[in-house]
Amino acid sequence: MNLSLFIARRYLFSKKSHNAINVISLISVCGIAIATMAMVCVLSVFNGFGGIVEGMFSAFDPDLKITAKAGKVFDYHTPDFDKALRIDGIQMISESLEENALYKFEDRQVPVLVKGVSEEFRLMTDMDKLMVDGSFRLTEDVVNYTTLGTGLAITLGARAGFINPIEIYAPKRDVNVNLANPSAAFTREDIQIGGVFSLNQPDVDDQVAIIPIRLARELFRYDNEVSSLDIKLHPDASVKKVKSKIEKILGDDFLVENRFEQQIESFRMLQIEKWVTFLILAFILLIAVFNVVGSLSMLIVEKTIDIKSLKNMGANNNLISRIFLYEGWLITFFGIVSGIVAGLTLCLLQQHFGLLRLSNVPGAYVVDAYPVIVRFWDIVTVFVVVSIISLLTVFYPINNLKKKLKFAEV
Repeated sequence: MNLSLFIARRYLFSKKSHNAINVISLISVCGIAIATMAMVCVLSVFNGFGGIVEGMFSAFDPDLKITAKAGKVFDYHTPDFDKALRIDGIQMISESLEENALYKFEDRQVPVLVKGVSEEFRLMTDMDKLMVDGSFRLTEDVVNYTTLGTGLAITLGARAGFINPIEIYAPKRDVNVNLANPSAAFTREDIQIGGVFSLNQPDVDDQVAIIPIRLARELFRYDNEVSSLDIKLHPDASVKKVKSKIEKILGDDFLVENRFEQQIESFRMLQIEKWVTFLILAFILLIAVFNVVGSLSMLIVEKTIDIKSLKNMGANNNLISRIFLYEGWLITFFGIVSGIVAGLTLCLLQQHFGLLRLSNVPGAYVVDAYPVIVRFWDIVTVFVVVSIISLLTVFYPINNLKKKLKFAEV
């Protein structure tokens, strides 16, 4: 058995030792454990919120989205696109055409981002989960329908089932405005309200209205152009591989984005918040770790007689230094392990029982309780960071001990 580790363990767990140093050591363990537990819980909660955001976007955004790097629209009826869209793994393709227009309902009018989609959009996305009023539909016989974001519906004072239609005013491209008759510069169409959806994203809910792509092309005077092609892949297809193949065929003129890249700003902001919070907790941990420095320094002073006895029995300076080094490492190790176990326990309890709630009113938020997702690599990151901070801090009192031992020999 390692003699230094044996003595360090005896110092820490001796049943006869109930003095202030043992109490301080226990406080040090608790301080590291609480900081570690906080790191595990915070990272898991941010993962939970990220999972909610990803889930909401997944219901609206395609697996892959193709857009033109230059210009607003493009015609995909070309040999290159024919080849790219026949790649193995592609299950479905949906056309999308986005342009700005004006919605008018009774005495209210709002500028909106009109998203014209093909019938495949219904099968590609999980719009039914996002609907809060009415149902998602594009056309029935000769009647066209629009699906409004919740914020847009509130602003217009409209909802599904209203008899009066919404008036759409779309600016005509390449037409000069006649000041004597400005309405001639707009194309006008009536459309019925099919339903209202909520993505819990203000930039979408307050601005976006979905209409049939055939109507969008009529309004904005396009033939076969689209602003994007939305692609749904087979469940077993590799997004990365299909994306790479499409990019290779289409070249540098088109941008192919996966779901993460389509909402990169939102995910990037969430990750920044997550790791900034983690950094703040790391500083709090640093303060807690200084308790270990204090307890080790006091232990070294208390064990002066033991150090002299060990020296008289032939122990060298390295063996004595290792005793207190292992003592500090044992304190930090038990603090880290206890903190991780406590953090994982709290996360599991939150997952199953929802102990911490966002609101006492059911349905006030997307989720009633704080969401939690525990990820293995987050736990590894916490263990490594806390270990490095704690172990490096322990070297300070040990170096002072080595200097005193060398000075005593002189």
